[in-house]
Amino acid sequence: MARQVRVRFAPSPTGEPHVGNIRTALFNWLYARHMGGVFILRIEDTDVARKVEGALEAILASLRWLGLDWDEGPEVGGPYGPYVQSQRLKLYEEAARKLVEGGDAYHCYCSPQRLQEMREEQTRRKQPTGYDRRCRHLDEGERARAKAQGIPPVVRFKMPLDGQTPFDDLIRGEVTFANETQDDFVILKSDGYPTYHLASVVDDHLMEITHVMRADEWLSSTPRHVRLYDALGYEKPLFAHLPIILGPDRSKLSKRHGAVSVLHYRDTGYLPEAMGNFLALLGWSLDDHTEVIPREELIRHFSIERIGKAGAIFSQEKLAWMNGMYIRQMSQEALAGRILPTLEEALPAAVSRPLSGEYVHAITPLVQERLKTLADAPPLMDFFFLEELEYPHEELVQKGLDRDSTRKALEAALGRVAALDAWSAPSLEDVLRPLAGELEMKTGQLFGAIRVAVTGQRAAPPLFETMAVLGRDRCTRRLRAAIERLVSR
Repeated sequence: MARQVRVRFAPSPTGEPHVGNIRTALFNWLYARHMGGVFILRIEDTDVARKVEGALEAILASLRWLGLDWDEGPEVGGPYGPYVQSQRLKLYEEAARKLVEGGDAYHCYCSPQRLQEMREEQTRRKQPTGYDRRCRHLDEGERARAKAQGIPPVVRFKMPLDGQTPFDDLIRGEVTFANETQDDFVILKSDGYPTYHLASVVDDHLMEITHVMRADEWLSSTPRHVRLYDALGYEKPLFAHLPIILGPDRSKLSKRHGAVSVLHYRDTGYLPEAMGNFLALLGWSLDDHTEVIPREELIRHFSIERIGKAGAIFSQEKLAWMNGMYIRQMSQEALAGRILPTLEEALPAAVSRPLSGEYVHAITPLVQERLKTLADAPPLMDFFFLEELEYPHEELVQKGLDRDSTRKALEAALGRVAALDAWSAPSLEDVLRPLAGELEMKTGQLFGAIRVAVTGQRAAPPLFETMAVLGRDRCTRRLRAAIERLVSR
């Protein structure tokens, strides 16, 4: 195509964007960036009844979190604005008027009650539901009488009564629909608002969209759009209908599979880099084995030709695995910067703020290998910040020991570490490892008791490195507190 590539993401503000919506945005964004084209954000808010307060803000926040910047659209403007459909109603009214005057559309005066009764009768007869074209055949007198009754009409498009409507899809090849399967659909509602069919076609034309890349659910509507393009004398864009996203059981993706707001993943500690990589592989692939692909590589290699037809499987387990891979590949400094706000929000109110970025940076390498999401950090790291530890005193007593032997072991450990000149992981290991032999106990028993005493946890990061970061004062204070627990109970 000689023209510059222009693609769009056109969400409706009817709820928070889920993974399917944002996968569509990502594919359009990647293609625009790969082709040196333009990525447009257009808000399709003409379904007034389903509009949800705050949904637009959630859409923008989701795109920003994933780094999907738009070249034209709300907040940034552009030469084809406005980019909110409720601000473009006159354009749709003019297009509908042109179609009526050209004989390609007509006013329909059927009441909602009549339409409901019609559908119920069709269902009773086990017929396909759809408009029966009653108003398509009204003569001038009947139209005049309906108009005189003050019934606000809708505008319906005249689909051909026979034949076929073929079109090329960049993913599926040639697709053909029999016209008899398409009814005369509404293009302009009685309140003056357009339906998706008219508004999207008019806007895609006026905004010079070259490729319409959208969910497969719109495939069956494409014959309507093709006929609208032809009737309006518009050049058609290239169509690409993305494969459906399925749950691991190959059923339609639902909330139980993870079809929740993308912002849920942001708020539960997933990295935008990992989420973007994961979504890119829902229907597209670089090859048959590469899975962790940096954003720059996704842009460099992305093509519509590598988008598959088959349904893509959404696996939360794979997403968590991929997120963990990204966390482990991050520099300690970068990861500490991501963890810090999570800790600020999640740690108990008793922990003084602001937290020390330098201290968080020192802790980060101790937990990095154990993190799958950023939300895993607070429970793994909270003991570094707490003044008092809460744990059952029984946790101190290791298998094969009793309370008295555990107390004596901790007293000996306290004496060794308190006398250290240099407080470091190697020096701590030098004095504590031989102590186990001197006390005639296993190193696991001694280290286990010390670990619970200084962290409050049976499983914690490497003991000596943890103690080094906790510092002399905090470790000795906690060892004394543990000894007192064993004495007093």
